[in-house]
Amino acid sequence: MTVGRTGKEQAGALTVRGRDTARGGVARARRRRLSLRATRRLWLLVFLGPATALFALFVTYPILSALAYSLFAWEGIGRREFIGLGNFVRLFQTFPYPRLLVNAFWHNVLVFVLTMVVQNGTALGLALLLARDPWGARVYRVIFFLPVTLSLVIVGFLWLLFLNPVFGAVNKALALAGVGHLARPWLGDPHTALVALVLVNAWRWLGFPTLVFLAAIHAIPEEYLEAARIDGAGEGAVVRHVVLPLLAPAVTIIVLLTFLGSFNWFELPYVMQGVASAPDRATDVLGLLFYRTAFGEVDTGLQDIGIGSAIAVLMFALLGSVSAVAAVLLRRREVEYA
Repeated sequence: MTVGRTGKEQAGALTVRGRDTARGGVARARRRRLSLRATRRLWLLVFLGPATALFALFVTYPILSALAYSLFAWEGIGRREFIGLGNFVRLFQTFPYPRLLVNAFWHNVLVFVLTMVVQNGTALGLALLLARDPWGARVYRVIFFLPVTLSLVIVGFLWLLFLNPVFGAVNKALALAGVGHLARPWLGDPHTALVALVLVNAWRWLGFPTLVFLAAIHAIPEEYLEAARIDGAGEGAVVRHVVLPLLAPAVTIIVLLTFLGSFNWFELPYVMQGVASAPDRATDVLGLLFYRTAFGEVDTGLQDIGIGSAIAVLMFALLGSVSAVAAVLLRRREVEYA
């Protein structure tokens, strides 16, 4: 004979069953979270793993190798005994390395300053004009950005033809404009060779900072501009007191990229002037000095991988330290304007 449960027993059973169900739901939710976490980590590994491996292979490993190579004496491509900081001592004390190092460093500084003024200053002006959405603005964007897509080798040889002192388009244009006395061998004159290379580089990269500044201007809320105009500010005052301060994040990006690009400069001087940095080392930069020292001059073939590696280590230390300090200072400026 079955004895029926009392109301309290039935309530207790339901309570226990409810607790078991709740515990089961919590366990299932926990397992689901763990599964989602594991799935997320798996996808991160799938997508970031190859990129991390390539970065380690082509960036981290060469940097560590250069650091190791700089601590050994070399004879040709043969590594000899460990000499510690001997290569760095030779780099700063043995002729002609100190003179070449200082010369190349100041050329990189000049490249950075001229690029900031000519390329990025022009890009900011173009971005302010394009932000007003003139007729054909989209076509202008394409025109300005088109040189960025060209091969650097093509750009170099193209401008070698333009700057040729005999049949180059630049000197021909000056003659047609009635100022033929300004014509000169632009790449053969030590006073104009580096400036000519900087202008060619600015022509090629002008479209990139232009689009960065233009995107930053479009991201400024229209209410800020309208409020300034309602308060009686003219267009110049709006640009100076509203637009420019709010471009601080874009300026940070452009300044850092320009600095890294200027002190990593190698391809364009190499294509247009060669590894010898003609004329008379007037276009020598740290990248060319490293290449020429580590792998040898074209005419002599002499090389010293230890000294070249020391130059590479100094370049890495310079770029890393200055970029870190500049990033912190520029970020503080962004916070002030925010």
